[in-house]
Amino acid sequence: MDMDDTLKDAVAAAESAQAMSGAQMVIRALKDQGVTHIFGYPGGAVLPIYDALFQVEGITHVLVRHEQGAVHAAEGYARSTGKPGVVLVTSGPGATNAVTGLTDALMDSIPLVVLTGQVPTHLIGTDAFQECDTVGITRPCTKNNWLVRHIGDLSRVLHEAFEIATTGRPGPVLVDIPKDVQFQTGSYLGPQSVHHRTYRPKTDPDLSSIVKAVEMMAAAKKPLFYTGGGIINSGPEASALLRELVDLTGFPVTSTLMGLGAFPASRPEWLGMLGMHGTWEANHAMHDCDVMICLGARFDDRCTGKVSSFSPKSKKIHLDIDASQINKIVRVDLPIVADATKALCEMVRFWKTQKHKVQGAALKEWWAQINQWRGKKSLSYRNSDSIIKPQHAIDRLYELTKHRSDVYVTTEVGQHQMWAAQRFHFNEPNHWMTSGGLGTMGYGLPAAVGVQIAHPDALVIDIAGEASVQMTMQEMSTAMQYELPIKIFILNNEYMGMVRQWQEILHGKRYSHSYSEALPDFVKMADAFGCVGLRADKPSELDGKIQEMLSVRRPVLFDCRVDPTENCYPMIPSGAAHNEMLLSPDDGGEISDAGKMLV
Repeated sequence: MDMDDTLKDAVAAAESAQAMSGAQMVIRALKDQGVTHIFGYPGGAVLPIYDALFQVEGITHVLVRHEQGAVHAAEGYARSTGKPGVVLVTSGPGATNAVTGLTDALMDSIPLVVLTGQVPTHLIGTDAFQECDTVGITRPCTKNNWLVRHIGDLSRVLHEAFEIATTGRPGPVLVDIPKDVQFQTGSYLGPQSVHHRTYRPKTDPDLSSIVKAVEMMAAAKKPLFYTGGGIINSGPEASALLRELVDLTGFPVTSTLMGLGAFPASRPEWLGMLGMHGTWEANHAMHDCDVMICLGARFDDRCTGKVSSFSPKSKKIHLDIDASQINKIVRVDLPIVADATKALCEMVRFWKTQKHKVQGAALKEWWAQINQWRGKKSLSYRNSDSIIKPQHAIDRLYELTKHRSDVYVTTEVGQHQMWAAQRFHFNEPNHWMTSGGLGTMGYGLPAAVGVQIAHPDALVIDIAGEASVQMTMQEMSTAMQYELPIKIFILNNEYMGMVRQWQEILHGKRYSHSYSEALPDFVKMADAFGCVGLRADKPSELDGKIQEMLSVRRPVLFDCRVDPTENCYPMIPSGAAHNEMLLSPDDGGEISDAGKMLV
């Protein structure tokens, strides 16, 4: 930028500046950024902002019951819309209660802007009432954060916060605003006047790398697309381009937990989810492929298994918008740092213009091998007429809702999460919201609140566990207040199921504190909240009760009592490779081998 441009920007900024209080600046900045919903909880250090919010129209505030719930609700809103989620909480415990959600969003690349109140600037460092070092505490769990000590910086920081949260690799940011700054008067600058001086994420791919990638794909005999949440974060066009690339190549596709829905589960090229509880065919294809094309995934440990044995025969292409992820865990042969939409667009273009062809005979043999692995039917289970199997419950939930295009699913964390990922099939992006990297129990219920706020006429289901859902159960009150007809479908096995499963397989069946001995009556709890409570104890009741749940335009707590001894298979034991999966003992799996693998 030359001096003339700098002068023009300065003149434009001066002309656009308007005098207002800091609190008014916050609300004006939110409106200028297109924000229509805020999730929050008031307190002394943010009362000026709440007062300014009271005096404007066009922004809906959703009053949650806990600040962690606010951040998870904002995550659900963001993940289902592609827009940034916005949170407003007070200082001290308001900010510290938000830390779990911030870390969750950072791990899963969810764009959030979190605004926190702070004690007046002259009290910072004095251990004042409800003071904490919010910037220090949240530095490791945000993409960037700011403490705004001067009113002249406030509008600039607010607009920079939105830019950083939503561009490059998305993530959470936090702006800490002292109470006296909220009262002070200063000049407000609109977003058109603010340009971050140093933040320049790389989004355009290097075309020579794209050409080489396409050549590697054309020469592949056993190719595999490995897709992640980066495809979804890039926007719907990236998912459409992925489908077009698969149409052109006929290559098989697998996905991380966060990438589900980017490629249709109904397509024959879909192998299912990869990783610890992925399918037999997806994991064996990853182990044996000769060219692995990683698109928007980060090689996390739940997907790679034993890193030294991860996809040992393949040449690896890694597309990621975050350069720090390249060669961080797995060494790759061809890195591409770019936005997924732009890179996939170029891949499609070069494949077409260079008139590439696949290795037809080899690809046919590769598919024959994959179909042989598919024949294992690794997601099969032994059903029962007397007790509800959790797999059967999710199968019935899916079958009774699959005709609808407006179904959004959130989950808590544990066995039910993995069963949902395996068995609830997604054909579109942004319809699956779960806690991936952090594995946050209590995520699903408030996330469902955020999704329902964003999509008021949609069917929003939280597939939950009875242990997880209790961590944020208070948000049922939020759902009632805002008349949000979320459906909380609890697979109640009376255990912390995944903990119990590992204790059974790896710790000699010593079930140390994994059994829930004082569970609430969820139907009575539903009645206490004023919502609808349902319970199913037998397989014969399941369809009727699910249909009743779906017919109600009110929040529902559904207590589905399932087999407490059922384990989630297939499973890669920690420290094992993809070709060392365990199947259910009903299918010939050997549980005893798992412990040996860990020794």
